[in-house]
Amino acid sequence: MSSRVFCKKLIALFLCLSCLVLTGCGGGNYARRTDTTRTLYIGVVGSSFPVSYMPWFSRDGIAPTISSMVYSTLLSYDEETDTFEPALCSEWYYIDREGNPIVTADGQVDYDKLESEYSSRDTQCIPIRFKLDENAMWSDGKHVTVEDIYFTFDLAANQKLSNHAGALAWVNDLMHKYDTNSGKLRRQGIYTYDTGANEKGYYIAEEDRDTVFYLETNKVLGAITSLVSTVLVLPKHQYADIISLECPLYNTSPTDALRHAYENPIGCGAWILDTEETSGQEIVLRRREDYHITAADGSELYKVDTLRFILYQDVNVAIYALKKGHLDVLDSSISSNYAGLFTNEKDISLFSAPGTYAQCLVLNMNPVADRMTEARQLLTNPDFRRAIALAVDQEAMIKNVLGGRGQVMPSGLILPSNEELYNPQANILTGTAQERLDEANAILDALYPEKDKDGYRIFNGKRLSFEVLGSPGEQEAISFLQVLLQKIGIEIKYAAKGNSPETTYLYGGNFDMTIQGVVFSAGNVDIMFNSHFVSLNRSSNYGRLNIKELNQSIAKMRSTLNRNTKYSMVRDISCQIAEQYYKLPLYVSDTLSIARTDRCQGWVVSEGATAFNMDSLENLTWVTQ
Repeated sequence: MSSRVFCKKLIALFLCLSCLVLTGCGGGNYARRTDTTRTLYIGVVGSSFPVSYMPWFSRDGIAPTISSMVYSTLLSYDEETDTFEPALCSEWYYIDREGNPIVTADGQVDYDKLESEYSSRDTQCIPIRFKLDENAMWSDGKHVTVEDIYFTFDLAANQKLSNHAGALAWVNDLMHKYDTNSGKLRRQGIYTYDTGANEKGYYIAEEDRDTVFYLETNKVLGAITSLVSTVLVLPKHQYADIISLECPLYNTSPTDALRHAYENPIGCGAWILDTEETSGQEIVLRRREDYHITAADGSELYKVDTLRFILYQDVNVAIYALKKGHLDVLDSSISSNYAGLFTNEKDISLFSAPGTYAQCLVLNMNPVADRMTEARQLLTNPDFRRAIALAVDQEAMIKNVLGGRGQVMPSGLILPSNEELYNPQANILTGTAQERLDEANAILDALYPEKDKDGYRIFNGKRLSFEVLGSPGEQEAISFLQVLLQKIGIEIKYAAKGNSPETTYLYGGNFDMTIQGVVFSAGNVDIMFNSHFVSLNRSSNYGRLNIKELNQSIAKMRSTLNRNTKYSMVRDISCQIAEQYYKLPLYVSDTLSIARTDRCQGWVVSEGATAFNMDSLENLTWVTQ
């Protein structure tokens, strides 16, 4: 019996048993069956729900989703069009040195003029003018003003007051800088009517004093993306008086006032947390009737009044709950092993969306001295890394791990569908699977020809063996990697990441290999190339790659203001990335999700997203009321 057949039979058994445990976490909720309101019941699979709703803390599980719905960024970024859409701000544009908008006749960014205006060495930064939507409100009824914007970005730039390294990374390209030792402002880069905008030469009329502000950024085209679409804006009137250098925003021992703020968010997004009905098993969000963004016809933007997120600690129980009509949709993507369960299911649709994240095998290239081991020393040899890369058969992984529901990621880590950035020359591992395997063995035969009785290679009297840090959900991929690398005489063992793996293992280089999700696009290459391949300080560069030529290429790409030149340089950099054999692509998994269609219809399939997404919430129509 094949492993996949066995797995499917095991799933069927679990689903049969699920009915016996449906009264566990979230499973006893039968309200949906008789609910005639526009309430959506969403199943969430996880170990627990968050106890704090301070958005900057939210990284795992459902927390980022909740934060992005309760709070808002300045703008939203559209990957497909590489443009920004209104959110808190109704308009924005770069300005020239006289304060005039740098836009084309149709209102888009004039990149040619931007380059000619700011590429010379006599300018230090690029100013951007923003205008808040005058109707944007906090959930407690107060208007969102430029004071909230200044407070938020100033706080993000001041690590002494925020105690949040991630926020500092978000605003890395903002020219608003604090001294890391003293915590004192050493350069201003945020300007409002009351903080010197007119004195600086950035004109703001008296009637616009609450809505217009300026940001100065590094001369990097991608600088704006992180600033306007990552930083969730905080209410100054809730936090300003309860944080200090002695009691910073990120606090493991918060005061009563700070804890109350964490647990009772005042947001500016389309949804408000119902704190009375929210518990450790259920999170309830209500649609705000005063949300400032509406549909094109003037009606409410979202067609759902209430969202009920229900916690399940087991995916099989969550699936059974949806099949029995207790849920409308699962927030989580499901394994391809489950796909067959919904092929002909009445009132349930299986949605498959192209994935965007490449799962990669990251090799520890450059551990700090006290983390270096004999096994990790082997990984510093590029020929050895190439042999491992040659043995990773993506097609076989997609077939055996994903049930065929995925796509190959080129070695340059840019998908062919990204036409502006993709470079076919980055596909440096050519030939059939057998030819690549033969080449890998030829490389290793020259390096470590001795093998033990099981066919594993020997070095200094020991078997060539590496541990791969992974989560429980990554065990199947690591298990198949064991099969693939056994073919070249290398042993792979699974090692659990545990809690806070970045701090425990990854930032300090205390691992052999690990699994990491990677996605690069036109909107994020300035930030993410630097984070994944250059920075050595608590970044996504887990294996601490430090290649001078690559670092220089990325720095040059970041500093050019010519858009076409930038994209051309990204294509060249993808070849350099491929040649390092550092982040070895395993596959890009399709995003599989399930939703019921008996109460509401109109689920939207979006690239990289489950059926539960913002487009669906805008498009749903209700069958029963």
